[in-house]
Amino acid sequence: MGSQSAVTSRYQESVADYWDREKNPVNIRLGEVDGIYHHHYGIGDVDWSVLQAPADDREARIIAEMHRLETAQAEFLLDQLGPVTAEQRLLDAGSGRGGTSLMAALRFGCRVDGLSISGKQVDFANNRAEQMGLAGQVNYHLRNMLDNGFADGTFQAIWNNESTMYVDLNTLFAEHARSLAPGGRYVTITGCFNDAYGALPSRSVSQINAHYICDIHPRSGYFAAMVANGLVPISVVDLTATTIPYWELRQQSNVTTGIEEAFLTAYKEGSFHYLMIAADKV
Repeated sequence: MGSQSAVTSRYQESVADYWDREKNPVNIRLGEVDGIYHHHYGIGDVDWSVLQAPADDREARIIAEMHRLETAQAEFLLDQLGPVTAEQRLLDAGSGRGGTSLMAALRFGCRVDGLSISGKQVDFANNRAEQMGLAGQVNYHLRNMLDNGFADGTFQAIWNNESTMYVDLNTLFAEHARSLAPGGRYVTITGCFNDAYGALPSRSVSQINAHYICDIHPRSGYFAAMVANGLVPISVVDLTATTIPYWELRQQSNVTTGIEEAFLTAYKEGSFHYLMIAADKV
C-alpha cells in the first residue's frame, strides 16, 4: 500500500517515507516478545538484574524488560481514557505498528480505529489485528490525523502516543475536538521542550528533531492549542523521571539507535519533558 494518498505536503511525504523504510530492531525485536508492537518509549522501575544474566540469555532478558516498560507506558495511557463501554469507539492517531490499539480493544472490548500516513505500518498493523482475531474490531487506515475522514462526534476517546511532534497542534486539536463525542476524552503522551529552559529547543532536543525528522513543540504550546479548541486539561503527569531508567537500560542493549545519549542529556538537564496530558471536550 503506497503512502501518497494520506500526505498533503513534502514534509509529510518525508515522514511517511521514513516510517515506510524504518526497520529498527528496537521496534521489531521488542514486539516479537508477545506480538504487541509499539512505537514509543517505556516507563517504570527497571529490573536491573537482567544485566547480570548469563551471556547467552542477557540480551533476550534486556529486550523483554524493555518491552515490559513500553507496555507499561501504553497501559498507563489507557488508564487515562476514563470509562469506555463496548458500544463506544476509540481512535489511535498516529498508530504506528498498532500495539496500543490492540491493547485497548482487548481491555475495553470496543471498536478501535488507528491512523497512519505510512502504508507499511497500516498493512503490518492490520495483519497483526487479523492474526490476533481482532479484524473488524480493530481497523487501521491510511489516513492523515489532521483530516481523519470520520464523522463529527464519532469517538469517546482519542489519543496520540508520541506522534504530535509531526503536526501543527492547533490543526490537530481542532480535528480531534470535531471527532470527539461531547464530554469525550483526549490523551497524549509526548516529549516537549521546556519553555522555562529557553525559547528554542536545546542542542539535545535539536538532535532528537534531526534524528526523527520531527519538530518537538514547547510545553506551553500543548495547553494553548487545547484550550483554543475546547479541550480542557483535566490531568497532567510529568513522566520524565519514570522514563529515564528505560533509556539507561536501552543504552546497555544491542538495539541502540544512537539517539539514547541525546534523550538522557535532554531529560537530565531539564530542557526536555515527557508528559501525559488528558483533556475533556467541553
